[in-house]
Amino acid sequence: MEHITLLIGIVIVTALVFDFTNGFHDTANAMATTISTGALKPKAAVAMSAALNLLGAFLSVEVAKTISGGIIDETAGIRPEVIFAGLVGAIVWNLVTWLAGLPSSSSHALFGGLIGATLVSVGASGVHGGAVVMKVLIPAVAAPIVAGLASMAATRLTYRLARNRAEEDTAKGYRAGQIASAALVSLAHGTNDAQKTMGVITLALITGGVVAPHADPPLWVIASAGLAIALGTYLGGWRIIRTMGKGITDIQPPQGFAAQTGAAATILASSHLGFALSTTQVCSGSVMGSGLGRKGGVVRWSTAGRMVVAWGLTLPAAGLVAAGAALLADQGDWGIAAVAVLALAVCGAIWVASRRKPVDHTNVNEGPAAEPAGVVTAALQAVSPPPAGPVGPVPAAAEAVEATVPAPAMADAPLADPVGAAPVIADPVTADPVAAHPHETHRTKRRAKAGSAAG
Repeated sequence: MEHITLLIGIVIVTALVFDFTNGFHDTANAMATTISTGALKPKAAVAMSAALNLLGAFLSVEVAKTISGGIIDETAGIRPEVIFAGLVGAIVWNLVTWLAGLPSSSSHALFGGLIGATLVSVGASGVHGGAVVMKVLIPAVAAPIVAGLASMAATRLTYRLARNRAEEDTAKGYRAGQIASAALVSLAHGTNDAQKTMGVITLALITGGVVAPHADPPLWVIASAGLAIALGTYLGGWRIIRTMGKGITDIQPPQGFAAQTGAAATILASSHLGFALSTTQVCSGSVMGSGLGRKGGVVRWSTAGRMVVAWGLTLPAAGLVAAGAALLADQGDWGIAAVAVLALAVCGAIWVASRRKPVDHTNVNEGPAAEPAGVVTAALQAVSPPPAGPVGPVPAAAEAVEATVPAPAMADAPLADPVGAAPVIADPVTADPVAAHPHETHRTKRRAKAGSAAG
């Protein structure tokens, strides 16, 4: 029992480490658009998000029940070693995608890790396949699409309602709206993602015989999970914030407000239904939808494509890492120690690699270089072109191009003249270009009228 107690303690600490990585990995979900549009300063934004994540952790336990008794069969012989291996797989994948600046799903990393470790240690009987399909896979496909469509419609409606108002008149309102909607997303994130760690810790307590099967998470579990995710959120995953705020599309305040409101509604609805939804996928889909919803908006599809690939790889990649960790952990105490040492070494190497090009609150809004318009972007802009800019003087470059047009093509109009040269007109008889002195202008017009009358 002493060994089991020590092992459960290791699992709990590892679960809280995962919760911490979940916090800084998912800070971008709530605050990327608010930071990129300047509605809040970076440090103030992450502080507000951290406080609301902590508050949200106390509002519901439905998702925690899905983790502790829905996806994994807690009566199938699941041991604490299995949960430990699953958490290691999730943490490693979280850090890999954080280093790449890709907003992948921490939720799916956790699910993949638990499923991979369970399949190796217990077999397929330890996984509820129906629950995985209904509460993980289907929401994973539907959530970004639904959130994206809702955000696109909300963005178009927002711009339509404000089309007759000056930008400076609406800026303050949009700023307040963005702060309020970002707060709602942070609260929703706490009600959804913090509960996943609660569910894992509760599952470990059940497998160790500390609490009864199907029990709700104890209060100390709720509090510790909330504090861990809040601390991770406050430190801020600046790399992913940059990708979400600047890498997918150039977000204007109306778009940020629409995207965050749509995402918050989707996440809160899923938490109420017990769906362990990926807030990353919801918020990423909302940002893409806001880019499509603004007339002339551009979505950087290469970045979006890398994100979708990361989403697809998350479950199997975390599962493979966890499966290897489970094979090693099943060898006994030395195997568990080896898994812990290897996990620390990998995490340390990723951290060292991240210091080569650090991203923090001072440079988070320095977006990537402009992406060339691809086929999809060009097609969308052809259907819905950007608003025309103000009409102004013709640039000198345009005048130079116009001056190269052959004379016959401009026989009915004065020919453009090089800078500093005498005015050039078309001869009324031969249509050849003729240089004229400024004082000859009226005389030329009289000759043209006389020639027309004679003809």
